[in-house]
Amino acid sequence: MLATYTNGSGTRAYKTYIPARDEGQPRPLVVMLHGCQQTPDDFAAGTRMNELADEMGFIVAYPEQGSGANVARCWNWCEPDNQQRDDGEPSLIAGITRAVIASYNVDARRVYVAGLSAGGAMAAIMGYTYPDLYAAIGIHSGLPYAAASDLPSAFAAMRGGSSQSTSHALPAIVFHGDGDTTVHPSNGEQVFTSQTVETGEERGRKYTRTVSVGKPALEHWLVHGAGHAWSGGSPKGSYTDPLGPDATRAMLRFFLPAAPTGSPA
Repeated sequence: MLATYTNGSGTRAYKTYIPARDEGQPRPLVVMLHGCQQTPDDFAAGTRMNELADEMGFIVAYPEQGSGANVARCWNWCEPDNQQRDDGEPSLIAGITRAVIASYNVDARRVYVAGLSAGGAMAAIMGYTYPDLYAAIGIHSGLPYAAASDLPSAFAAMRGGSSQSTSHALPAIVFHGDGDTTVHPSNGEQVFTSQTVETGEERGRKYTRTVSVGKPALEHWLVHGAGHAWSGGSPKGSYTDPLGPDATRAMLRFFLPAAPTGSPA
């Protein structure tokens, strides 16, 4: 379902996916922020988020970055005006989120935001600036809040030059490939006071999963050998890697603890 949202910072289109499953109860909402050179449809296909929405019964919203705002369709996460509450692109994404909450039977206590690359960086911004709107965030191959303030510092951060440590007031789950040559995996490093660490292998890729012990809940997945791509994603979308742990299911398990687990059929 295509719609637009407008405020003083501009206009953005967005798509909303309503799952076939409807039990008549308020449903969770997952806001998905695509990466550069992607569209909502491409991102939905690559992450298979709509398929899992049908399976688990949550709503998905896909804000779309226009080429007029960024020629590569990247969210402008490195600009200071886009790192503030009630300003710039965060105000547009928050406005879209609230519009979906108001239009559908959404449980406002279970609203989540996730993204890939520039979308992951913007998801970090949304969690930092709107902790009252979102219950948790998911960042895949992204960067921490305020990692840069202009294009030169953005490229430096992407190369691993950011001095920012990733810390969150909200529960957060982070995925990054240690072979990522677009956004250095150091951008996904977490600050843990106490932790548990496990290693494993899924679909041909080994991973290290670090989980915080305490509040807020934090998970960091380092996928060994993976590049700048959504782990366990579908080849129907861009910037996906069919190998490795399924980042979509992992994020949904983190967001929705009662959601079923396991590999898709």
